[in-house]
Amino acid sequence: MAEKPAAVGNKVGKCMLHNWVEERAMEDVDTQETRIQIQKHGHKGIITMDQESQMECVTTLRANFITPKGPGVRLRGIRGELLEKHNAQRIREKVNAERNKPSPKTDFCSTTQRDFCVQGFVPLTPETTQVHDYKSDQAITFWSENCQRIQGATAVPSVKAPFRKSALFSTPISQRLDEMELPSDN
Repeated sequence: MAEKPAAVGNKVGKCMLHNWVEERAMEDVDTQETRIQIQKHGHKGIITMDQESQMECVTTLRANFITPKGPGVRLRGIRGELLEKHNAQRIREKVNAERNKPSPKTDFCSTTQRDFCVQGFVPLTPETTQVHDYKSDQAITFWSENCQRIQGATAVPSVKAPFRKSALFSTPISQRLDEMELPSDN
């Protein structure tokens, strides 16, 4: 066997270093096509010489594998199978009943209908004990009833109107004319 240089007459290109064995094996195949055709379509005739042959559709695993077959006789008794099916059915029904509880009946009754429109309820309007004027009377609240117990508040000039405007906080003590005696410095 006469050795030829790998790149002589080869249209693909020069031989890569340490790749000369593969180049020589492909030399007969590469002479027909250009480099662009080989890069686009690959080498033809490497796997098979018959280009018209079809691929096999059965793999070696499918060809050699045989599905296992049962022994052909009953391994469990009929009663055991029926008991197992019955238990599975009972458990399935119990789980479905827990998951799919029926929704409670919707009560479309409002608070007014439920609490105030009860049969036998007679609304009574309390009688007034004294005349009230909402424009001039002081409102009765938690704070107005407990104004003496509030910490950090200034002295209340009038019990009937504890939260009205008062300039006592900014008025010097010497200029307070409405007080008879000066407050002690305790």
